[in-house]
Parts: sequence; structure tokens; C-alpha cells
Amino acid sequence: MNVRPGMAFPCRGPYKSRMVTPRSASSAPLVGVLYMCLAAGFGLPGLNALVKALIADYHMVQIIWFRCVVHLGFMVVLFMPAMGLRLFASRRPWLQSIRSLTQLVTFTLIWVALFWTPITTVTMVLFTGPLMLVALSVPFLGERVGPRRWAAVFVGLAGVLIVLRPGADVVHWGALLVLGGAFFYAIYQIQTRKLAGYDDPRTTAVYTILAAFIVATVAVPFFWEVPRSTVDWLLFLSLGVVGGLAHYFIIKAYQYAEASLIGPFDYSQLVGASIFGFAFFGEVPDAWTWVGAAVIIASGLYIAHREARLRRTAV
Repeated sequence: MNVRPGMAFPCRGPYKSRMVTPRSASSAPLVGVLYMCLAAGFGLPGLNALVKALIADYHMVQIIWFRCVVHLGFMVVLFMPAMGLRLFASRRPWLQSIRSLTQLVTFTLIWVALFWTPITTVTMVLFTGPLMLVALSVPFLGERVGPRRWAAVFVGLAGVLIVLRPGADVVHWGALLVLGGAFFYAIYQIQTRKLAGYDDPRTTAVYTILAAFIVATVAVPFFWEVPRSTVDWLLFLSLGVVGGLAHYFIIKAYQYAEASLIGPFDYSQLVGASIFGFAFFGEVPDAWTWVGAAVIIASGLYIAHREARLRRTAV
């Protein structure tokens, strides 16, 4: 989500940035790469590791609530001084609400899957999100997808079959929930594209977690359990801090560098997931899992390359 200094919230009509060419394009692309690596290589896998550590002892609703309340507070403290109450002013409130609920469904499916599935496997399957986005962009955005990108989508899905190996009893059926999470994340991205021309990105960043916060706040009294130790309190509080920082680092990455440059570094999630999975849960993926991951990543990178080339041609 691209947040740039100098953005002004409009009085009427679609949102338009008044920012000139971002400084990233000419002076600090490596800073953008660093931010993305921090978010993808540390923040997002760290968040999943915290969830996996807590979900064995606490209800998912309580985990979601802690994640949301700290993250929302972080976003408000970060953006409200500059925007005031305009931070919550949306020209598409219903679409913002639906998008936020889509995000809630997305990470609920992923986090439930973490109860049974290794972090590395979850991360690998989530890389199918860009493949699903290509397929969904046809009916939802009216985009045209050529035979090369369709081929990449099908090759990537073959990589998923290699990772999951259905019928081989290698991966728990809960990993299928991750496919559902990837599907809803692709829908979430489409909704984000549709909102890009109407609301300030900072408003969209806050609405991202707002619906989940409201739903979890209503439900959490029925599932609340006082954290049993100081360590558990720290883990719960870290959910929001780590998640909020990861989200902020992604915003900063797009401020400093073009998407075509930093996009591939999103795959550094696999490095972080492998480290966290092995260090804290003793997870070691087998060789076929890595082969499947390589196929999925190669397909995603090819699609990103083709889309970047098509954008250059259109210009």
C-alpha cells in the first residue's frame, strides 16, 4: 500500500495524489528493498510464529482481538496526527467494510491452518495468491490475461499439488484452509485496487483492520481467558506490534521503491518461515516440498515479469 508524503484528502471526486515522482524512483530503491525484507523476512513469518505458539492454548477469537487492538492503535497513532478525524472518512465505506471483512476471513483461515500445518508449508501455499489474482482479475476487473500468464497459473497450481501431495498423507488436510486464505487474499487485493482511486491510502490502512477489531471485540468476552503467564502476555502484545510494524514496513517499501523492484523480495517470507519453523517448532520440510515451492515461486515471478512488461508496453 503506497503512502507518500504530501497526499491530500480530497473535498470531492476520486482520490488523487499531489505527490511528485517519489524519491524512491531516483535515490533510495535499496531502502525500499530493506523495508520489504524486514516485513516479509521477519515481520510476517514472526507474526505466524506467534499465532502458532498461542493457538494451542487460547481461542482464535482472543488471538484475533489482541492482534487487532494493538495494530489499530498503532495505525491511529501513526496517521491521526496528520489527518485528524479525516482518517476515518471514506468515499466507499461499504467497499471498505467488505474489504476489511475479507481480510478477517483471510487471516482466520490461515491462522487456523497453522494449528496443524508447518509455518513453511503455510507460507509456500500462500504464494499461490498472485496466481489466483490473475485468474480473478478477468471476471472482477475485466482485465485480459494472455496464454503465457494462464500457463504460469496452471504451472503454479501444479506446484501446490507437489507441496500438498493429496492422498499421500504427507500434509494435514488443514493446509487446504491456506488455499482458501490465498483465494480470499486475492479478492482482498482486487478490492484494494478498486479503492485506490477513491480513498487516502492511510484511511484504507486503518479500515483494513477495523472490521476485524469490531467483530472480535463483540465476540471476545465469550472466549476470554486471562493469559496464564508473563510470557503469554508478551506474546499476545507482540501480535499487534509485529503485525503493525510489518504492515508499516510494507507501506514504507512502496514509498521508496517501485513495485516491480520490491515485489520479488516478498518471497523472503520463505526464508523467515523456515528459520522460525525450525528454531521454535522443529519443522523441517522435505525435498518435494521445496521442489513445489520452487515451481510456485517461479510461476509467480514470471507473472510479475509479464505484467511489468505489459505495463511498460502500454506506456
